[in-house]
Amino acid sequence: MLSLYRDTNFAISRLITRKYSTSFSLGILAFQPSFRAPIYSIYGFVRYADEIVDTFHDYDKALLLDEFRRDTYLALERGISLNPVLDAFVQTVRQYEIGTDLIDAFLDSMAMDLRQVTYAQDSYETYIYGSAEVVGLMCLRVFCYEQAGLYEELQEGARALGAAFQKVNFLRDLKDDYQGRGRTYFPNLNLGVQLDSHSKKEIERDIQNDFDQAYAAIMRLPRGARIGVLTAFRFYKNLFRKIQQASSEQILMERIRISNAEKAALLCYSVLQHKLT
Repeated sequence: MLSLYRDTNFAISRLITRKYSTSFSLGILAFQPSFRAPIYSIYGFVRYADEIVDTFHDYDKALLLDEFRRDTYLALERGISLNPVLDAFVQTVRQYEIGTDLIDAFLDSMAMDLRQVTYAQDSYETYIYGSAEVVGLMCLRVFCYEQAGLYEELQEGARALGAAFQKVNFLRDLKDDYQGRGRTYFPNLNLGVQLDSHSKKEIERDIQNDFDQAYAAIMRLPRGARIGVLTAFRFYKNLFRKIQQASSEQILMERIRISNAEKAALLCYSVLQHKLT
């Protein structure tokens, strides 16, 4: 039965999410059930593309990413794929009318990781849009599928949330990105010298602006999505506070984290607040 095949593919995307991200897994559990499978499928798609460029060092990454792009569009054309991650993603794209412009932008940003190790302001903004902001827009399509007007109104907030998450990741992973992959995403930042406190504060101000814009949009999301997105927001905001409290030297020496216990507490807090309001 085709339904069994599809259910299995969505289950694989759920497994990928749970294996790779405790934060997003907990956030998704707070969604109303109808939102969970499509969001798992989006995460599975973007995670596997990211894995190609970040971890497959013993293989031809450019060839693999080209094949992944080709297979994605072939699956969109046919409406089915033998790749379970792509098949689940394609069902979500078709059901919720996610534009191919968003998929193109995402895959283009993944390709930038194959050739670019430093970024000017314009290429940085292009990368952030494709790697993170469009993911927020894909999820917003799911949340606001029956409310096209609300989707239009919340687009900037969804983009800001994706940007905030990505920039926090960049700060958290400065050491690994520079030493392990030779990349420096933030413009005009020479990690071969140091991350000075002034540069750190400038980056943090930019991230705080994104968080502020995103929060206003989160509070207007449909009820079945709001608590899950708010939970992920709080995970990242807590991580961001820890990064703000850390010195520049500390960030370059270790990876700042929040514990699973802290994440569980933040989830409980979000649920409680949601019920009270």
